[in-house]
Amino acid sequence: QVQLVESGGGLVQAGGSLRLSCAASGRTFSTYKMGWFRQAPGKEREFVAAISRSGGSTYYGNSVKGRFTISRDNAKNTVYLQMNSLKLEDTAVYYCNAGPPLLDYSDPRGYDYWGQGTQVTVSS
Repeated sequence: QVQLVESGGGLVQAGGSLRLSCAASGRTFSTYKMGWFRQAPGKEREFVAAISRSGGSTYYGNSVKGRFTISRDNAKNTVYLQMNSLKLEDTAVYYCNAGPPLLDYSDPRGYDYWGQGTQVTVSS
């Protein structure tokens, strides 16, 4: 069992930056791939980013490529999402996820554990 707790969300102006953190419980953090998804009101859940167990491979959704960076610190059981050049359309609840390494990193069904989410609001 893995419990995930996100933090770092908030209100930011367009063009600004935020860093989300996700702290995981348990000793098996390094055995999971980690991901971030987001969901805006009235929209489907969207893949944002994922990172392999070692951190050596990263993947991004097209809408955030070049602006967001995912990283992890296995010693601290934490995954991060650095978000730069934020746009109004980045406004959403952001969820941290943990899943088996062999399942599709961009499919929500590839993750077994989800955090409660953290709100990110980008204003003009």
